[in-house]
Amino acid sequence: MLRIALCDDEALAREQLSCQIEELIEDTDSRLVYEFSSGTNAVRWLKNHPGEIDLLFLDVEMKDLNGMETAKAIREFDRNILLVFVTGYPDYVFEGYQAEALDYLIKPADSRRLLQVLSRAGERLKRDASSQFLLQNTDGIFRFRFQDIAYFYSDRRRVFLVSGEREYGFYGKLDQVEAQVGDSFVRIHQRYLVNPDYIKRLGAACVELSGISLPISRSLKASASGKIARHLLKGDRL
Repeated sequence: MLRIALCDDEALAREQLSCQIEELIEDTDSRLVYEFSSGTNAVRWLKNHPGEIDLLFLDVEMKDLNGMETAKAIREFDRNILLVFVTGYPDYVFEGYQAEALDYLIKPADSRRLLQVLSRAGERLKRDASSQFLLQNTDGIFRFRFQDIAYFYSDRRRVFLVSGEREYGFYGKLDQVEAQVGDSFVRIHQRYLVNPDYIKRLGAACVELSGISLPISRSLKASASGKIARHLLKGDRL
């Protein structure tokens, strides 16, 4: 499912683009989920809701933060969201690629071009799905790249994903999570599943990440220690 948002400080422009998108995605599982009236609002919301939006249409000529400034601010904490610039001036197009934009649209957006952009975004999302983890809880739907996840841990009927300084809880079993992420993570304990990229040191009975130590269970020590040691020797770190 492709989750889409718009950012434009002109209400009429948002309404026009919104109507076009709604018509094009009517028979798909994609949906328009949010609209922002300023770059500042978009940056603030996206920072607090990582992975909840897949594709953002971003107007270039905005007051407050313009589109390019907004994109640069978003890229400081999110390298994954797909950005499409919407502009009335083609001169901005090349600058947009510095923010790793997926594409651009010239106002007023041509429906055929818009459909091409939506198709490209959907294809990109499918291509990247194998290296991303999707979770849903009462706060919404979140999508994380494996490389942005430090570890998972279980507590009773819930699993918690740890990324940066935040945790995201959801109902599930750690065994199911392990099956989904495959060899990208190492099971060190009945309760812990760790991304080896985040391990700073392998101890006799624990692994050390930045600011935290996690136990290795006796039953998993041999297999986990071997996998972690091989990974650390490769020096393939984030």
